[in-house]
Amino acid sequence: MVSMFSFVLVLIVGLTAGAISGVIGTGSSIMLLPVLVFSFGPKQAVPIMGIAAIMGNIAKVMVWWREIDWRAVLAYSIPGIPASALGVLTLIILPTTIVDIFLGLFFIAMVPLRHWLSRKNVKVGLVQLSIIGGMIGYLTGIVVSTGPLSVSAFAFYGLVKGAFLATEAASSLTIFMSKVITFRELGALPADAIVKGVITGLSLMLGSFVGKAFVVRMSPRLFQMLLDGLLIVSGIAMLSAAI
Repeated sequence: MVSMFSFVLVLIVGLTAGAISGVIGTGSSIMLLPVLVFSFGPKQAVPIMGIAAIMGNIAKVMVWWREIDWRAVLAYSIPGIPASALGVLTLIILPTTIVDIFLGLFFIAMVPLRHWLSRKNVKVGLVQLSIIGGMIGYLTGIVVSTGPLSVSAFAFYGLVKGAFLATEAASSLTIFMSKVITFRELGALPADAIVKGVITGLSLMLGSFVGKAFVVRMSPRLFQMLLDGLLIVSGIAMLSAAI
C-alpha cells in the first residue's frame, strides 16, 4: 500500500525536477528515480519514470512549440525509435552496471570535450545527428536516463535556450514513447504503474511551465555553465549507482 506521504514526496520532487529540466533540458530522471524507487519499488520505478518523462517532454514542447527545429527532430528520431525498442529487449539480458559506468565517465568527459569542440567551431549536422540519435535511442532503452547525452548532441548542433529545449524535448518524446510501448508489449507496464506515471508526469509538466520564466531571462553563457554542471553531476550519479 502506497502512503499519502510517498505521493506527496513524488509530487514535490517532480515539480522541482520539472522546473530544473525546463531550464537546462534534462535532469528530471536523475532527481526523480531515487524517490520513485523509495515510494513504489525498483520494479515499477523505471516504467513509471518512462511515462512521466513523456509527459514532461510534452510540456516542454507545448511551452516552446514555435521554436522547434523539425528537421533535427526527424533526423534524430527516425533511427532512435527502433533503436530504443531494441535497447529495451537488450535490457532483459544485459547487466546495466557496465553501461552505468561507461555513461558516467562519458558524461564527465563531455565537459572538456564540449568546450574543445566549441573552440574548434565543430558543429553536428543532420547526418551526424541521425547517427547519434540511433546510438542514444539504443542506450535509452537500456538505462533510465541518457538526457545529458541528448542535451550535448543538440548543443553541438547549435541550438540554444528555447529552440534547444523544444527540439530536444520533441526528439526525446518519440524515443520514450517507443520505450514505454515496448515495456507494455513485454507485459512490464501494469495499469497501476500507468496511473502512478501519469500522476508523476503532471508534476513534471507543471514544473516545465515554471521553468520557462527563468529561461527567457537567462544568458547563453549561464545556460552553458548550467549544462556543464549537469553533465558533471550526472556522471557522478551514474558512477555512484554502478558502484
